[in-house]
Amino acid sequence: MSFLIDNIPTGRSPASVLKKPTVVGLYGVSGCGKSFLLKELKEELGEQEFDYHEGAAVISRLVPGGLSAFQKMEYREKTVWRERAIDQIQEDCTISGRVALVAGHFMFWDEHDKTPQLGWTEHDQTTFTHILYLHVPPDVIAQRRMNDSNRARSSISDEHLRKWQQAECDQLRLVCLQHKILFSIVPPSRHKIAKLLRNFQRNTEKYNLSCARDRLDEVVGEVAGPGKLKTMLVIDGDRTLIAEDTGALFWRLFNNTVKDAENTGGGKDPLKELFSGPFGYSYAAFVQAALLYEEVDEKQFDDFCEEVASAVTVHPEFVSLLVQAAECDVGAVVITCGLRLIWEKILKKTGLSETVKVLGGGRVKDDLIITGEVKAALVSRLRTAHGMYVCAFGDSVLDVPMLKGASQAIVVVGEERHRSHRMDDALLEAIDDEGLQACQVLLPKTASARLDVVKLPLVSITEARFLDSLVSRLPCRLHILHATNKNSAKLLMSGMRDARVAGPALREVHRRVGWYLTTEFVSELIGLEEYPIPHVQGPQTQANGHRLRDENRILIVALMRGGEPMALGVSEAIPLAPFLHAKCPEDIENRHVEDQKTIILVDSVVNSGKTVVEFVRHIRKLHATIRVLVVAGVIQADSLAPGGALAQIPTTEVGFISLRLSDNKFTGKGTTDTGNRLYNTTFLQ
Repeated sequence: MSFLIDNIPTGRSPASVLKKPTVVGLYGVSGCGKSFLLKELKEELGEQEFDYHEGAAVISRLVPGGLSAFQKMEYREKTVWRERAIDQIQEDCTISGRVALVAGHFMFWDEHDKTPQLGWTEHDQTTFTHILYLHVPPDVIAQRRMNDSNRARSSISDEHLRKWQQAECDQLRLVCLQHKILFSIVPPSRHKIAKLLRNFQRNTEKYNLSCARDRLDEVVGEVAGPGKLKTMLVIDGDRTLIAEDTGALFWRLFNNTVKDAENTGGGKDPLKELFSGPFGYSYAAFVQAALLYEEVDEKQFDDFCEEVASAVTVHPEFVSLLVQAAECDVGAVVITCGLRLIWEKILKKTGLSETVKVLGGGRVKDDLIITGEVKAALVSRLRTAHGMYVCAFGDSVLDVPMLKGASQAIVVVGEERHRSHRMDDALLEAIDDEGLQACQVLLPKTASARLDVVKLPLVSITEARFLDSLVSRLPCRLHILHATNKNSAKLLMSGMRDARVAGPALREVHRRVGWYLTTEFVSELIGLEEYPIPHVQGPQTQANGHRLRDENRILIVALMRGGEPMALGVSEAIPLAPFLHAKCPEDIENRHVEDQKTIILVDSVVNSGKTVVEFVRHIRKLHATIRVLVVAGVIQADSLAPGGALAQIPTTEVGFISLRLSDNKFTGKGTTDTGNRLYNTTFLQ
């Protein structure tokens, strides 16, 4: 049932205050026990930090003639006095510095009335910071109303009380969401409500961050003694360690299980509605999320967490990484904006709970809220206070601040249907404007990459060299594409390795390899653009062809002498690109690069990588940000490993493309030298 909240008549504007005080509304249908509970809370909490107000009593003090005069007024005049009452409470609360607890009425609805009369005003919307709604069974309320000897109350059926209660819950939840007021439905338990009020009074964003840092220090102490760990993996949970969102799974399970789900959002995913609304992803939004979980019965909450944990599986690549990391004295912690309990159960089920710890909240009693800003602050603390090398893994916009602050940043990219759609724009801004250098890992491997793989290079977290980079504390940012295990590469490589093939025949093989690597890999890195072409059916038929993006602004550099035949194949695939021969880095001049977007260095074989490093460093002196791609038939794997020459290149906008990565350290001489074989020049040696 819906009523028009936006058409509430207004009186004078609310008092302007420097800092909005905490004002908590205690709501519920008439006769649910608000006044009695207010007295109990006063006994339990005292008056040093809290003020207690009966809304009707404040109105009675303000209105000449008291409540009897107020009740004879027209609705609009009543609204003015209600607004003055809440303004007075706000002013008193601001002066005293105490938290105000106000018992009030959202609506009045006798059974013979078709529609209710609202007691809620626009000033309530701008004053209240929290609303606690007392959920009391309708039959209990009916009995209390009947037994109330202090106040004359009309007789109302259980069914009407249920309808009234549901209408208030629906409308209050909506209006609180729209006006960023924290809302929770609570049982009439003085002890539970007192705990919530103490939490509201104490838990500022600053206090929460202090608690988060203390918890992190405890986790570091649990994982290893002070100073023992040098590297820490900081991993987001949902859609990073697993493909799913555990919060969405929790509420889907709740809605499918609890018949009375309408009280917590009518069968929808309340988290999706919350974060897509005015709250956004603010600290207050995550407090509201905790209050939503607080509405779930304790046993049901534990059961749902158990069921969700049993329904998901940690990516096997992460399981392998985390097991190996523990063996290498590399620590790991899951920092999640989701439910701590679910993630503890997931890690226990996976056998990782002894070595991987969890920092997260979920319910108010956890006394911890994790936001994107908190994640970033904890990564910073690991690096500064604990002196650690931090490798951070995340998938969403909330993880970007953490990724920017890490020593090494890995974006986890899942399937299209699971990934955050806002992440691409956030990553582009962070990379282009804020200096983020990150890699991406595809989980599963069949997932499509984010952005392009030059801006966000691919990395495999199961490769030995990735773990080596964590142990050695050197970022693993090299972007490498190769066809080593592809059948096409095996066919092409046969001609390159056949000792009987030399001279023109070998140059032709190298040309084919250059064309293949360009069409297969370079096209993926640079991207394509359409251009008009004449169609075979005649000029009346429109047609578009495809070519590499900005093809005429790509410079092909053949590293002489071995790189020329392969470079000619590259040129064949990019016919508009200018072509340059270079025996040494200085052969590339400023006039060659000033109008270009990409330089492709082509060589037949890259052994130690020292020559390539010299060329890249020279190019960087001429143009600091131009994209450099290295295309080769064979690249020695050791040159790309930690400590290798190519691994030392500042890798922004540098990529390596090879037909094959080789573990063979053999360097050709004489008849086995590639240059001699290409040009039949062995007799000159």
